[in-house]
Amino acid sequence: MNAQNENGYMLLYRSDEWYNKLPHAELRKLMNQNKAWIESLTAQGKAKPGRALERRGAIVSGSNGKIITDGPFAESKEAIAGYLVLEVETMDEAIRIARTSPGLAYGGSIEVRPLAHECPLDIRERELVREEQLAAV
Repeated sequence: MNAQNENGYMLLYRSDEWYNKLPHAELRKLMNQNKAWIESLTAQGKAKPGRALERRGAIVSGSNGKIITDGPFAESKEAIAGYLVLEVETMDEAIRIARTSPGLAYGGSIEVRPLAHECPLDIRERELVREEQLAAV
């Protein structure tokens, strides 16, 4: 799993609001640890600070965006709560960094995703153009 990625990786923090169960002192400790963790990664040039996401939002879907569901999640108790962009070379390194997140010890989880070099729609459009060109020959 040592795939190279010139664009970096995104850590997506998932939360079911487990932090609401922590006593104040433990929450403060976690906040300080998390702040130090992100500052360290940023100082090393491995991360760009991310942001927390509000627990409210909407999901737009369907033809012409006709379906709007209260979000950010419909069926799940767990939602993406925030993100951090890593500027590292491999998935292995991104996973190693994610594994050091202080929030994991409290039941949090982190999804590690490579940033795409280009939109899948652009890739598919190029494929269709090639197919049409080959069919015309």
